[in-house]
Amino acid sequence: MTGDSEDPNADVQYHLEVSADDVADTVLLPGNPERLEKIVDHWDDHEIRAHHREYRTATGSYEGTPISVTSTGIGSPSAAIAVEELARVGSETFIRVGSCGALQEDMAVGDLVISTGGVRQEGTSDEYVREDYPATADYEVVAALVAAAERLDYDYHTGITMSADSFYAGQGRPGYDEFEAAGADELVDQLVEANVKNIEMEASAIFTLANIYGLRSGAVCSVYANRQTGEFRTEGESRAAETATLATHLLAKMDEKKREAGAERWHPGLSLAE
Repeated sequence: MTGDSEDPNADVQYHLEVSADDVADTVLLPGNPERLEKIVDHWDDHEIRAHHREYRTATGSYEGTPISVTSTGIGSPSAAIAVEELARVGSETFIRVGSCGALQEDMAVGDLVISTGGVRQEGTSDEYVREDYPATADYEVVAALVAAAERLDYDYHTGITMSADSFYAGQGRPGYDEFEAAGADELVDQLVEANVKNIEMEASAIFTLANIYGLRSGAVCSVYANRQTGEFRTEGESRAAETATLATHLLAKMDEKKREAGAERWHPGLSLAE
């Protein structure tokens, strides 16, 4: 499938090369295209629908719930393109599935972080809305991710995530030849004091765009590094993928409960008990 137009209203989207028939209502958004295979391993079935640049899309099902995944590449500019084009073909819920650096000392490598909101240190969302507009995850998505982590018995944390525009200078790390950005020596300490839980590079832009467009979004990231203890391991990727997959199924059940009750939003009175 090849998109031949930059028209944002074209049936086939320019960057993702997907149309409305290619994606489900809920789309998981990993950064790394290679992470797609680890995500679909948790599904009952899947089919690759498109692959163009960093954007790789598959659609399938889990426990009867349709589900899609689109990789976004690294950073908020490309993540925003994914949200824009997926929204244009009908997707309504977006869950970032990624990795992160933890900021609080009690957060272990391999733990999950479920974001409730974001510090907009990235510049992409500034091009959409004023800088004091909050980046918040949808509470239904947060609730589904928490319920999924609880059911799977995975260690998790909830709280505010900082999204940066660079992996090195923007996250307080030295650049080439020990270059140090202005304020880099204070950045991590300031975030720790403010009880920010983790740093990554896409969540706050995804949250901001979703809120602007009246869509749902959330994020679950596995902790690869703890910036306080210096511990680093690539661990927990599969847990984040499984949690997001189960959360998608739980969101579908929440939506069904809302329809049955005639409610606009899910609330704890609409039990998800089997």
